[in-house]
Amino acid sequence: MGPSSVRRFLDRQEAGRELGARLARFAADPGLVILALPRGGAPVAAEVARALGRPFDLLLVRKLGIPGMEETAMGAIAGDGTVVMNDELLAELRLSDAAVDAVIRRETRELARRDTLYRGGRPQAEVTDRTILVIDDGIATGATMLAAVRLLRQRRAARIVVAAPVAPPDTVARLADEADEVVVISTPAPFSAVGCWYEDFSQTTDEEVGRLLDAAG
Repeated sequence: MGPSSVRRFLDRQEAGRELGARLARFAADPGLVILALPRGGAPVAAEVARALGRPFDLLLVRKLGIPGMEETAMGAIAGDGTVVMNDELLAELRLSDAAVDAVIRRETRELARRDTLYRGGRPQAEVTDRTILVIDDGIATGATMLAAVRLLRQRRAARIVVAAPVAPPDTVARLADEADEVVVISTPAPFSAVGCWYEDFSQTTDEEVGRLLDAAG
């Protein structure tokens, strides 16, 4: 994971510039692909892409929130239908299959909406046999990022590097078991929430994501 510290970032752009410096060693890889988890990961990935002289694309993955407590993830789903669930949490919650299925259906519709909105029919970046940097603005439970890693494994990526400005140590360890490398700048404990580690954590809009993609070519 490399050296880390506990700190706050001004905004996603500052965090992305610092992350880009940490990832500069990948710039020489001719097969490098930079993928962002939208929406918050897009401004961070845009700065990384600028630092490495590459475009970036999106990897569409959605958190599956607990009904009534949507900010808490019980799992995540990727664009191809890959589902990752927190089985221990599900056992504690004792949710019905119908309740879980309803959340999965809702987030599947949202993934389809975003794919149409952001990509407009453009194909996903090729990942087979490539080195992939998959980037978010921060990682809390890791459920969404774990779904992303498993999706990339299924698509036969050669090397998967998870990168984010901030994540708790236990999540970093969990992701390190499945990704080839995890690069995180700040690993605070206790963690609370990603937004606590930014001065400005205003919501990234669909329009901003679209603009960043267009600017990246």
